[in-house]
Amino acid sequence: MADELVKRAQRFINTTYGNGSTLGIPKLEENGRTSWTVMYALTRALQYEMGITSLSDSFGPATLGALGEKYGKLNDATIPSANFCRIIQSALYCKGYDGGEIDGKYNDRVKAAVSKMKTDSGSAIPYPDRNLWPKEVKGLFNMDAYVTIDNGSKGIHAIQQMLNGRYLLRKDFYLIPCDGHHSRDVAKSMLFAIQYELGMADGVANGVFGPGTQSGLKNHTVSTSSQPGVWVRLFSAAMELNKRPVTMTESFPGALEGAVREFQEFLKLPVTGKGDFQTWSSLLVSYGDQSRKGEACDGVTKITQARAQSLKSAGYKYIGRYLYNPFPNGDLKEKEIQPGELETIEQHGLRCFPIFQTFGRGVDSFSIGQGTADALAAVSAAEKHGFKSGSRIFFAVDYDAVDHEVTSHIIPHFEGINDGIESSGGKYRVGIYGPRNVCSRVSTRGLAEASFVSNMSSGFSGNLGYSMPTNWAYDQIKTISVGSGDGKIEIDNNVASGRDKGQSSFDPPPAPEKDLDVKFDHTWQDQFKKDVRAYMESVDVPESNWYNKWTTTECLEFVLSWDSVFTDLARRLRIRKALILIPVFWEMRHYNISKVLTVDDRYSDAAVYQYHTGQLPDWLPDVVLDSVRDSSTGLAQIFGATAINARNHAVDLGLLSAASRRDQAKDKELFEIWTKVRTNNQFTMATVPYVHMYHASLIDVARPGLTTSNADTEKILIRYQGTLDNEDAQREGRKRMGLYRLIDDKYYAPMRKYLG
Repeated sequence: MADELVKRAQRFINTTYGNGSTLGIPKLEENGRTSWTVMYALTRALQYEMGITSLSDSFGPATLGALGEKYGKLNDATIPSANFCRIIQSALYCKGYDGGEIDGKYNDRVKAAVSKMKTDSGSAIPYPDRNLWPKEVKGLFNMDAYVTIDNGSKGIHAIQQMLNGRYLLRKDFYLIPCDGHHSRDVAKSMLFAIQYELGMADGVANGVFGPGTQSGLKNHTVSTSSQPGVWVRLFSAAMELNKRPVTMTESFPGALEGAVREFQEFLKLPVTGKGDFQTWSSLLVSYGDQSRKGEACDGVTKITQARAQSLKSAGYKYIGRYLYNPFPNGDLKEKEIQPGELETIEQHGLRCFPIFQTFGRGVDSFSIGQGTADALAAVSAAEKHGFKSGSRIFFAVDYDAVDHEVTSHIIPHFEGINDGIESSGGKYRVGIYGPRNVCSRVSTRGLAEASFVSNMSSGFSGNLGYSMPTNWAYDQIKTISVGSGDGKIEIDNNVASGRDKGQSSFDPPPAPEKDLDVKFDHTWQDQFKKDVRAYMESVDVPESNWYNKWTTTECLEFVLSWDSVFTDLARRLRIRKALILIPVFWEMRHYNISKVLTVDDRYSDAAVYQYHTGQLPDWLPDVVLDSVRDSSTGLAQIFGATAINARNHAVDLGLLSAASRRDQAKDKELFEIWTKVRTNNQFTMATVPYVHMYHASLIDVARPGLTTSNADTEKILIRYQGTLDNEDAQREGRKRMGLYRLIDDKYYAPMRKYLG
């Protein structure tokens, strides 16, 4: 929401420092909204008025030091100029306080605003006057709130105020937000507080959970017998920050002891009811006490007979191993489960839980479509290795995803994973590996049943300031070595909650099958594109049309980029890959974006969306409403009802679980599937083979498979376009059949023969 006073502050910056390109102060959009851009401009303006020549967005040590040296404290006697005062007034407005009229006067309204900020932030305790001290000025020029926002906790707000009030005079402690939310800054300030109370000097205390801090905490166990004081206060504050049902207190009542016992039991710590070292550690840092003995581990090294014995002798029960290695010729050649390895694990009475990771080390690796593709690949790999139905696969998010990336990419990715698991028959269950916030948010959405938490990465923003996910299964705390000689192995030591126990026995690896499609050999890619382009030209489909969205080459590059998905589907369902690819490629190439020559596919989709979201007028006759209830959509142009019928047919065939069944007569279920087909390209790809099977059943043709005749394949391709007696469908279906024979006969069949 726009704030007129913030807009006035923006206008002041633009008017006063209009030649910003020369001064290094950017011109602001006068929209009345506070942002980092505004705060950076105010910071630069303040530096300019202080005579600093090298302006910066950062209110760092140089700015802070110069402020103290030049003015000591800011008030009506020390503020050097009217514009300097206007900058302070503008910053107050951007923080939500009454900065006066931005008139350059440090008057009673400004002083009252400063007093209010001091009270809100807790800085009134060390600085009880109406002056602005350097650290308070620094706290004024950022986006931190000093009042609760977004349903912030009053209890956490009080903890934040306490920390500011007690420790702000220490050299390396700065104002932290008082917004009622735990965060990275709050977590670090708690460590500073512990270090200060341990007696560490300024410059020694650093907010890091190092050896000195750990050693000191071992001498500060708190319990019901403890005297009221700061140590109980800090411990109870740490409990409250970790979402335990307590409030900060200086005494240690029985209720706190009970909450501690529950916390210890939850994290599989010794249940003592006391604030001992292990409990302190788990409250303060994500990995807790790294000397804890875990029963689970994960690693990138093959479990040999000797290594299995080492792990068993060390007390390990559960071993996490990877289903897939995207770089089999790289340094981690044994990252993927090796032949015979699961048999070794089984022989030694150990259990194995599968992990799936392709790349996953940056936000661009995550999307709804990639999630579906990953799930399809994970299912194929799990079946190849012999994991039984019901096994839980932990899909990795192995980077520090910030909260907005969880919203924009990670949650959609796991929606895609769930779609992919369902499209593969629902045989396996979904777990997640990642930082605390990622695991919690994905699991809260019902997209993962259990969490494998990367707590070892204590510096991740997704771990700092976040409590342990309630559905945690494995707690990764430290990389260690176990065993000696041939039995020596490096592992990540994990605490197990018992929520997931992996598998103790495995199906034998499936016997190699001949004549299944294989991944495309990209050495043939250029000729493949050339041949397909020539064929499309021969059936009057040029490289491009002004009324189609994509060129032939763009469509080819798309289907080749997702060859692994087509291959996984073809192999799992024992169907020809070309039969899945053709509708996607063909419909994609014919996607219309003009109403001049034909129906604009975008308008059809928009009408269906408006129908299901209540945006069409209710006075429209039913015949009109029914006509926009569904449309062919997505890359393969599948009607929502067709997708439902096809997937229901697959349920009847035993290819999908009963959870996949939907009722097309119910608008909610029709819109759900229609939306997935429209927005998730890989879900669409996974639906195409089921559409072919459904259509085959309607025309009395056997389910398409590896030996389906060309005649029956042509009928199936015609039926994708319409009924068998429809001349347009016949003509278009035969064109597709020609392309099918080109792709399968010239490329896929030789690859099956020589690469399979």
